[in-house]
Amino acid sequence: MSTVVARSMSVSVPSALIGPLLVFVLLDGFIQGSVVSLLPAIRDTLHTGTGPAMWITATQFLSAAVCVPVFGRLGDLHGHRRILRVALGTVTVGCLLCALAPTLGVFLAGRVLIGPISATLPLSVGLVRDRLDTAASRRGVSLLVAALILGATAGTATAGPLASVAGGGRTVLWSLAVLAAVGLVLALTPRISETGRLASGRMDWTGAVLLGLGLTLLLGSAAQGAAHGWRAPPVLVGLLLAPVALGLWVRSSLRSSEPLVDVRAMAGRAIAPAFACGFAAGVVVLGGQGVTVAFLDAVPEKAGYGFGLPQWQIGLWIAVPALISFLTAGASAAVGRRLGYRAMLTVGFLLMAAGFGVEIAGHAVMATWYAGHLLAGVGIGLAVSGLPTVITEGSPRDRAASATAVYYNLKTAGGSIAGAAAAALFSGLLTRSTHQPALAAYLLLWGACGALALVSAALIRLTPRT
Repeated sequence: MSTVVARSMSVSVPSALIGPLLVFVLLDGFIQGSVVSLLPAIRDTLHTGTGPAMWITATQFLSAAVCVPVFGRLGDLHGHRRILRVALGTVTVGCLLCALAPTLGVFLAGRVLIGPISATLPLSVGLVRDRLDTAASRRGVSLLVAALILGATAGTATAGPLASVAGGGRTVLWSLAVLAAVGLVLALTPRISETGRLASGRMDWTGAVLLGLGLTLLLGSAAQGAAHGWRAPPVLVGLLLAPVALGLWVRSSLRSSEPLVDVRAMAGRAIAPAFACGFAAGVVVLGGQGVTVAFLDAVPEKAGYGFGLPQWQIGLWIAVPALISFLTAGASAAVGRRLGYRAMLTVGFLLMAAGFGVEIAGHAVMATWYAGHLLAGVGIGLAVSGLPTVITEGSPRDRAASATAVYYNLKTAGGSIAGAAAAALFSGLLTRSTHQPALAAYLLLWGACGALALVSAALIRLTPRT
């Protein structure tokens, strides 16, 4: 009888736990992906300009940069389910505020409150790592990452058309508020069990303030540099102060017995290369999104390159590689079990590099260029789903959420810096006759992404064999 019960629990616990967590992470991806498509509609609804509207995405990035490590550590200390409920409650209030916002200032305040949505993945990983064995944990993490990709793809693909049909972005914003409220209600049900093994110690608020300040200065300066120029005094001051704040954070962390982020563990061979690869993945995955859209949108007769696709077709063409990444991420646990995670990640980064090489070689032909884009999508799915597993298994069990939060922040920072660098390169390399970015700008960016993928393939070989 006891054997039957044990077998039943081994089957039912993963599904009972993973089901709600998948909903939360899908919600995370959908809310974040929706805003990109809604930017023009929100700008018109709030009667603001394109420049000020850029703060809509930057504000949530900055909020997430501060909230993710704090919420991750609080989850390790006080229970991931409890902090997950706090995060979803804050997000629900933020979505309601954005739906009701009469001005841009109020809307940005709502975006700040939505920032903790990015902590749902690290907190979910913390629950999975605590409640499941190694094999089930790996499968659970791969499904969570796949759900995040799927949610972001669905949000990006559907929010814009929904806003057009509904007559504006306000209706979609209300829909996001309803979805956030549904997620909160689900989190409040007793179906999800709390973390069994809590971390000891206390919250390192000094480290949280210094890390938040450093990331805010870094990412905020990058966003402003892309919009207003890198020589603007506020941008230069921010870029100078960011390393100072981050250096003080490292010093404080090394001196603390209970740091927000275990810097010594981050520098260890087990996970340091994976963290570096996480930053590189952010550069390639997040930083390259706008570049892809711009290339598909460019009209060959005017720019001399591109494919001149209408907006609705661009959404579909982008959705297919994202769907492939989702399917690949979902299968990564099985691939990792067969090849080993180090080998799987090596293959993933090599596929990414090969994909960018094909894009460069075949940029003049849609079929060839898109084949490279699809190949890179396969590699991205393997990489972004395998890295969290390597990082959590290389970290102490009671720091799973905070370690994943650092990875998430590094990936976001990589994407933000890449986006700013791409904007600067596009502004500097212009075709004189058309005043549009030169083809060389695209080729340089794809070449840089391919080179980063190759470096990541070499770096991940430094991690221990799983």
